[in-house]
Amino acid sequence: MNPALFLDRDGIINRRRVDDYVKRWEEFEFLPDIFGLLPKAHAAGFVVIVVTNQRGIARGLMTEQDLAEIHRQMQQELQQRTGHRVDAIYHCPHGRADGCDCRKPKPGMLLQAAAEHNISLAESWLVGDSESDVQAGIAAGCRAVLVDAAAPTSTVAETVAESVATTLASAWKYINTHATRGKSQNLISSKHQ
Repeated sequence: MNPALFLDRDGIINRRRVDDYVKRWEEFEFLPDIFGLLPKAHAAGFVVIVVTNQRGIARGLMTEQDLAEIHRQMQQELQQRTGHRVDAIYHCPHGRADGCDCRKPKPGMLLQAAAEHNISLAESWLVGDSESDVQAGIAAGCRAVLVDAAAPTSTVAETVAESVATTLASAWKYINTHATRGKSQNLISSKHQ
């Protein structure tokens, strides 16, 4: 079974739009850390999977086709810039009141990904920028890191995440150091090859 690195999208891969949704590609703005992380995560043996709530669909602000086009172009640009793509993308199109099993903080997207990609959830990590992301990862049996650029010390006490990082790059540094299943030794030895 494979370990996965589950990534939230908005706020982790791309800049979150304040009080809005990324509804078309022109509104999508990459955050820089994803370009360095993706090759490193793959080299370390992680399957990289995006798990993202997309309530803008339920609210009629965008369509499934709009989202698919955003993700097609995201993957294309990641491939061009890094030689890597994320391995899978799962999204929840539902609203808060819809009662689905996929909307984070519920773990449905992670559980589906684990079944479809032979993933060991106990050896996997979730990185997100909200407590609902972290809660979904914990509910699925993963370890979790919260990314909060303005994290005060009090944030650590307020989250169920194992660690709070200020950037995706610093979250990866923590994961790379604390990965289980002998991965730490694999990661260390791969650095010296």
